[in-house]
Amino acid sequence: MLVEKQWFLESVAADGSHVTTQIKGFPFRIGRDADNDLVVTAVGLSRRHAVITLDISTRMRLTDLNSTNGTFVNRERIEGSCLLGEGDIIHFGTAEFRLQLHDDEQGDAFIDSSMHTIVISPDAELSEFFVPHEEEFYALLGGKGLAGAAQPIVRAQDGSLFAYELLGRAKMPPLPTSPLRLFELASALGREVELSVAFREYGLRSIAPHIEGTPIFVNTHPKETFTDTFYYSLRNILSQFPKLELVVEVHETAVTETVQMKALAERLKEIGVRFAYDDFGAGQARLNELGDTPAHFIKFDMGLIHDIHHASERKRHVVRDLVRLVLDLGSIPLAEGVETEEEAEVCREMGFMLIQGFLTGKPIPVEDFTK
Repeated sequence: MLVEKQWFLESVAADGSHVTTQIKGFPFRIGRDADNDLVVTAVGLSRRHAVITLDISTRMRLTDLNSTNGTFVNRERIEGSCLLGEGDIIHFGTAEFRLQLHDDEQGDAFIDSSMHTIVISPDAELSEFFVPHEEEFYALLGGKGLAGAAQPIVRAQDGSLFAYELLGRAKMPPLPTSPLRLFELASALGREVELSVAFREYGLRSIAPHIEGTPIFVNTHPKETFTDTFYYSLRNILSQFPKLELVVEVHETAVTETVQMKALAERLKEIGVRFAYDDFGAGQARLNELGDTPAHFIKFDMGLIHDIHHASERKRHVVRDLVRLVLDLGSIPLAEGVETEEEAEVCREMGFMLIQGFLTGKPIPVEDFTK
């Protein structure tokens, strides 16, 4: 039996419930007036705000009808018209909808509302009930389109290679490639840990067989750092790559959990994994925590290092004292974000033992290690 596909606009009503309205025919008009196919009484909509038509390509085309407050697709204001795709997030003014495709076998899972859909926005900003490109993002979590890079970490005095830091990437348009943007998407969906795991395991499996004897720094998300799942995932990786020299980077926000941090340090020691405190100095110095559970490495935030050769003597004195403290605790200080030889020279004078940044090595795609 042929299953007919149906298009819906999903919205969130004033009471927080989800309402779906079927696009039954074209043109499909949206606006405040009662003669529209979808009547939206939200603040900021024009009487005849926009219209959806069927394009010659058989895709749907959204056209803004010179509305006062605009029509947006995936948070970008459209000028004139644009083609639509499944999962697109559409704002008519500040009223938010998601374009969904479903088949009639789903039955009552989606309610086709013939009533006027009321969506209220309390302010002038675009709401964020839905996340663009969810389908592609979940495919990424499943392993499709994952990519990665490894940035060298070098010894400060002679520039020789010491380690690599794994960095997650994506190669799945229209998803962004930047890990920061990807984690923003993950946060909106509550999937930060899954993205962190996907990046880490993909990178390690890609690069570990090719760089035996060189430490690999891996990132963790604060939500996973102290979980059993995280610990056992490391054990599993090490069982596959027993010669892997792993260094776990602990985010600054997790360092303050002193009791949990001590417990984690003991567990990592049992399996031969070292750890680093990341972004040191980005917020508070965390001096008490450094003394309670000293890390093997302390990565100084690039905000402290950028233009350090132009910094005041007072700032240089503070950074120099922090480096000395780290060394006294038995940890290895690492300067992040070093981009110029002048910055590197000051870092060497201050006692930094390791350097990471574009000056000493840009991220290398993990595929290059397999050639």
